[in-house]
Amino acid sequence: MTDVVLEHLKAIRTKLDDHGERLSRIETRLSSIEQTIGSLYALSGSDREAAHSLTRRIERIEQRLELIDR
Repeated sequence: MTDVVLEHLKAIRTKLDDHGERLSRIETRLSSIEQTIGSLYALSGSDREAAHSLTRRIERIEQRLELIDR
């Protein structure tokens, strides 16, 4: 009876170790995803500012060339 219990405990320990390793890999991947999303947010903010700057420049050019109605 003791041998059966020990075998079950060993199997449980092995399964827990497998789950622990898998969880560690998932955490690593999640961290990578979080860093990527952070970078994308930073880039999108930069892109918005660049687009806004270009819009202002185009508006000034249109005004100088009298292409827009006031």
